[in-house]
Amino acid sequence: MNPIELPADPASFPDVAASFMLNGPTGKLEAISDIAEPACARGAVAVLCHPLTPEGGTMHNKVVTMAERALRESGIDTLRFNFRGAGNSQGAYDKGQGESDDLVAVVNWVRRVRPHDALWLAGFSFGSYVTIRNAVQLHADALISIAPPVGRWEFEAVTLPTCPWLIVQGEADEVVEPQAVFDWVDAMQHKPELVRMPDTSHFFHRRLMDLRGAIKHAVRSWLPPQRHG
Repeated sequence: MNPIELPADPASFPDVAASFMLNGPTGKLEAISDIAEPACARGAVAVLCHPLTPEGGTMHNKVVTMAERALRESGIDTLRFNFRGAGNSQGAYDKGQGESDDLVAVVNWVRRVRPHDALWLAGFSFGSYVTIRNAVQLHADALISIAPPVGRWEFEAVTLPTCPWLIVQGEADEVVEPQAVFDWVDAMQHKPELVRMPDTSHFFHRRLMDLRGAIKHAVRSWLPPQRHG
């Protein structure tokens, strides 16, 4: 079912799948929210970030939408959005800095309309870089990183989170060097949960359902209490 269209900057988190525009640092940001089934809804919202805009990344990327589905099926309400310059979002690609500002603006809206909920961040490829580098300052309660682009972006200066953290990395990734990711994780003092997926490319071709299962399995023990009322 297609999301309904709402006016910009809704005053509350929509109770049905909805598309709308949010105020960003350089103009409007295109967003889509969705909600978990009431019977399994938990007190959390997950914000998901997409791959590199100049390479065609948007919130409609199949890996992003599968991660969204996995989280929603786990009881987490979700919000995807397009970084500046992607889709109908205003502004221009800004090499991670402006996109970080976009994420902060979106999270601020989520916190305004859902002040009592936990904040989860999830990202794929470039989107995982943006969420990782902002997870500490945004006080994320959980983090999911799919194919983090270690070696392509500056991770050395990033303050790493200590919240529950899942990293999913394909062992046949043709964009991100898998061993670079594994070595990066090995060097961490506070290690995240790492899922290595054999015979899996960067875009998880023919492995999207396996990705869904990996996410749902990993987050099961992190889920906040069920939402009531």
